[in-house]
Amino acid sequence: MSELKNKVAIITGARQGMGKTHALTLAKAGAKVVVSDISEEDCQKVVEEIEKEGGKALAVKCDVSKKKEVEEMVKKTVKKFGKVDILVNNAGICQFKPFLELTEEDWDRTIDINLKGYFLCSQAAAKEIAKQKSGAIVNIASVAMGQQGIGFLSLVHYCASKGGIVSMTEALALELAPHNIRVNAIAPGIIDTPMIGSVKKDPKTMEATLGRVPLRRAGKPQEVSNLVLFLASDESSYMTGTAIVVDGGWLAG
Repeated sequence: MSELKNKVAIITGARQGMGKTHALTLAKAGAKVVVSDISEEDCQKVVEEIEKEGGKALAVKCDVSKKKEVEEMVKKTVKKFGKVDILVNNAGICQFKPFLELTEEDWDRTIDINLKGYFLCSQAAAKEIAKQKSGAIVNIASVAMGQQGIGFLSLVHYCASKGGIVSMTEALALELAPHNIRVNAIAPGIIDTPMIGSVKKDPKTMEATLGRVPLRRAGKPQEVSNLVLFLASDESSYMTGTAIVVDGGWLAG
């Protein structure tokens, strides 16, 4: 089992869904965890779960699309725990809207949170991680990343953001390697979280979606978090600049 004893990890978008599971998993592995999202109240509930199990955590309200809030999040982390070792870029939104109806505001909001947010968080955290001369950044992308991934109807803006995350991961891995900071991405398929709520509401859509997955089921958040833990730990010390797919065989099909 991967261990993160004495490590400090920041997880964005951690008040629910996969982000919450990432936070709980890294805390269970020994990390001191900063639970960050747009609702401090919801983040505090996750912190209480972690502390109930004997872990250490801090709730921080942060809109990842705003530089000042991101920088403040990192400052609070250092003030509380003394350093930053790990960043898990998980915050994101998914809004279904046909391309011809997509507004500039829709595009900007998605790119600002899903892609710009990863840039802002990575830059702010990396400046602190570099002081340790060792650390990891894990970016949550999607099978909707293009190239070896797939496209989705009514999600042009989302797909663009996720493809950008994979490209950024590769470039960041090169730039941060001299600081011994590893940067990897995970591309989940359909995972049973609040984000797929609109899909689950329509049984036919859900059935059609799962019909494309060889394992014939949605993934569990923990099945992604297990990989987050591995990539955040020293057990993956020779891995950087890669995107790993967790999709039940979707792309293989």
